[in-house]
Amino acid sequence: MKKIIIILTLIGAISVSCNSIKTQTSNTLLSGSWELNFISGPRIAFEGLYSNRKPTIIFDTINKTAGGNTSCNNFNGAYTINGAAIKFSESMAVTRMMCEDMQGEIFFLSTLNKVDGWSVTDEGKTLNLKMGDIVMMRFSKIKDTIVE
Repeated sequence: MKKIIIILTLIGAISVSCNSIKTQTSNTLLSGSWELNFISGPRIAFEGLYSNRKPTIIFDTINKTAGGNTSCNNFNGAYTINGAAIKFSESMAVTRMMCEDMQGEIFFLSTLNKVDGWSVTDEGKTLNLKMGDIVMMRFSKIKDTIVE
């Protein structure tokens, strides 16, 4: 009986350690500023949607917030992460500047609300936001701001 208790205690300790390592790794991978270079679905070419400025996203992994620029307006809000799953708040705060073409912004925000997964590839240089197994948005790392 003592052996079983010791084994269960060790398994629990290892499990807790793995979760904290996973969280720290997720924070390190996701942290920083990212620039959009691909978005799935629009019938307009990427360069046509974002001719003046590409959208960016910055993750604050301590406060679990994400913000950035939609190519026109600034936005920010909360996100939740659980392993490879991610969900952005549907009530993102967005500034209200008028831009020549709002299609890119509308498409960016609606796609952001649809994603449910994420991965970082290319040795930390590419962030993929997914819906199921399909990459909906791809970002390139533009600045490291690792927060642990």
